[in-house]
Amino acid sequence: MLGPRRDGNPGEGLAIEEDETFPMDAQNFSAPTSGAGVIHANVTHTTNFTVVGNHLAQHEHLSLTAMGLALHIQSLPAGSRIGVKHFAARFPEGEIRVAAALRELEAHGYLARTRERLPSGRIVTRTVSYNNPGATEPPEPDGDPDPDKAPVPDPDKAPVPDPDKAPVPDPGQAPDAVPSPRQESGPVRGETPALPQNPAVELLLGLRRHDARFLLSERDIRHLAPAVDAWFARGAAPDAVRRTLLAALPETLRHPAGILSHRLKNLLPPPLPVTPLVQGPPPIQICVTCEEVAFRAWEPGRCPDCDADADAAAVAA
Repeated sequence: MLGPRRDGNPGEGLAIEEDETFPMDAQNFSAPTSGAGVIHANVTHTTNFTVVGNHLAQHEHLSLTAMGLALHIQSLPAGSRIGVKHFAARFPEGEIRVAAALRELEAHGYLARTRERLPSGRIVTRTVSYNNPGATEPPEPDGDPDPDKAPVPDPDKAPVPDPDKAPVPDPGQAPDAVPSPRQESGPVRGETPALPQNPAVELLLGLRRHDARFLLSERDIRHLAPAVDAWFARGAAPDAVRRTLLAALPETLRHPAGILSHRLKNLLPPPLPVTPLVQGPPPIQICVTCEEVAFRAWEPGRCPDCDADADAAAVAA
């Protein structure tokens, strides 16, 4: 084996001769010399993938169970059935860990769960998953986003109309049979559904009456309405919510929807303490496990069926 040799000029450093120890076609990996740290072997996905932000993947306060559950929920198609029992049957984590992870995601804005009563009288839980809590999408530009890149017609190929050879309409053809420019251009794009009529939407629409800068778009209102509903669910009155959103605003307001989203998320009041009623039946509670069965109790908990399942699982263990 040949070792390193030094050339005659000391300023040129060391020159390594070729031998079996230093093959010229050896592959060079850009990895730390100490061997510590992760090496990413990434392959670009083209199908069947989900985009997740680092704000979730590297969250400082969420548990690993909550992060993984948020990733799984974001990968599900719209309308998929989710719940504590469903996830406990799908994954090795039990109902207690799954329920705690869901509460973490709800506390940090990645989930919003509201209870609604159907016309049949059944109470169900509606769940909204947010892939980037507190963020608002930029408004869509009007017209062509880049007019400079619009195709320019070729003057050599484009036909030039001759006024002396203009087409003469057929006298026997009815005027209604002549296609209008609208009919030739194709079908008109469908209109966006109207905003729902509820207290949260009405509050957001009414902010412009107090400050003209809060002329919100329909997209902003749809995004902010669930956060306003969360305030109402914790006992906040509409006037109190409005005062909090409009208090001490800066003189220059560049992103009205952004500051509303920030205040709704970070200034959310704590839930009211549950006090038992002196008279009358206990309040209606929703089972914390199945999130479907309604029952009367002074405090939140499991329904009788879920209690029986938990007792049977404890005996079997």
